[in-house]
Amino acid sequence: MKIQGPNQSGFNPYTKQLKQQADLHKASQRQDKLEISPEAKRLQEGDKIQASRQSHVEQIKAAVQNGEYKVDAEKTAKKMMDFWS
Repeated sequence: MKIQGPNQSGFNPYTKQLKQQADLHKASQRQDKLEISPEAKRLQEGDKIQASRQSHVEQIKAAVQNGEYKVDAEKTAKKMMDFWS
């Protein structure tokens, strides 16, 4: 009589461990994907300064650097009062 022990096909105790390692390897090969919604794209476009506004900002920067920019204190104070009241 020949005794061969338990079923040899399902007896490998390392099979489960090898499968887990293979699954981890597959998971690490996945690539991330990013999709930006149309609303987010629209909001990003809104952040860009318009050309006319940009030229105005450049003029003010140049005036500040040259020391030619003068602040009207009364106008500034009036706008501050209007804002806070």
